[in-house]
Amino acid sequence: MKPAPAPKENLLLNLVCTIAVPSLVLSKLSDPARLGPELALVVALAFPLYYGVWDFAKRRKFNFVAGIGFTSTLLTGGFALAKADGIWFAVKEASVPAVIGLMVLLSTKSKRPLIREFIFNDQVIDIARVDAALEAHGARPAFEKLLAVAGRRVTASFFLSAILNFVLARWFLTAPTGSKEFNQQLGSMNAWSWAVIVIPSTGMMMWALWGVLGGVKKLTGLSLEEIMHAPEKPARPPAGG
Repeated sequence: MKPAPAPKENLLLNLVCTIAVPSLVLSKLSDPARLGPELALVVALAFPLYYGVWDFAKRRKFNFVAGIGFTSTLLTGGFALAKADGIWFAVKEASVPAVIGLMVLLSTKSKRPLIREFIFNDQVIDIARVDAALEAHGARPAFEKLLAVAGRRVTASFFLSAILNFVLARWFLTAPTGSKEFNQQLGSMNAWSWAVIVIPSTGMMMWALWGVLGGVKKLTGLSLEEIMHAPEKPARPPAGG
């Protein structure tokens, strides 16, 4: 029997715990009359850290991207509590997507390219059906070239994110580290990152995904509905009950 796939991540809860709540805490509770800069920072960072641990415990699914994000949150707290200069935050913000992009690029020719984790995984694609169709049409080499192109596109999306992360951090983080103003700027940067970074990068990721799906359709003759996993239908109650 095929093992049940891991439950999908709750995107709304992810955004609330990693962006919305930390931004509000940093912006509204950093005043010395409330939590103060240091305690507000600890509370704000506790939400994404707790969410990462809770999500892993629930879904039992870990990948190196999640690990890098977890480490990034710890570094943010460490830099802030150590009152590091703002340039280090910019370097850290840029290095996270840059490292991921570099790993995607380097893994392109490996047996398990990371591009599969991002846009060609079993939670979205009916891998078994696609693999069978590729073998039947002798299209495996062409498919590997298709994945390589997608890998370069995804790498470009992460490098774009790295550049935007650096610019955003240098633009917002101008106050002394450890001050109320710095926390407020950090909260604003987190909030703006959704529009400035996530949306363009997601657009480029979708470009890579549609390139792969279109190529698979041509190589195998499968329809889009056959390539994608069909949504599970709820069980119908027995008639006459």
